[in-house]
Amino acid sequence: MDISKKIAEMKKEPLFTQNVGMILVHNGVVRAWSRKDKAQVQAIEVTPDFEKIEEIRKEFEQKPGIYKIIIEAKKGTLKPGDDLLFIIVAGDIREHVKPVLAEVLDKVKKEAISKKEVVDSRSTTP
Repeated sequence: MDISKKIAEMKKEPLFTQNVGMILVHNGVVRAWSRKDKAQVQAIEVTPDFEKIEEIRKEFEQKPGIYKIIIEAKKGTLKPGDDLLFIIVAGDIREHVKPVLAEVLDKVKKEAISKKEVVDSRSTTP
């Protein structure tokens, strides 16, 4: 996803200026080490549930002050440094936008994305 392009497109929408005072972006990237034991990650296999992601997006887009949520999850074999998950949340004020980004991120990661790390068990990162 080209984040700048997506935001520029959103800004052209007729209701944007009346509804948006903050845009927050999450750009999840594949780490080179495992969260579990710091083992070196060679790649990850990612399987998003796109229907569940859309359900979550629609659910949170109904929250007070939220104008639009865009979510893009990558699928397949990804290497460290590759983009994994994009979330854009646009809304009126930070008290509405900040918690929604955090909640959407946590729910998507917990309920709609499965990952399997391919690790080198011989090496760990400090």
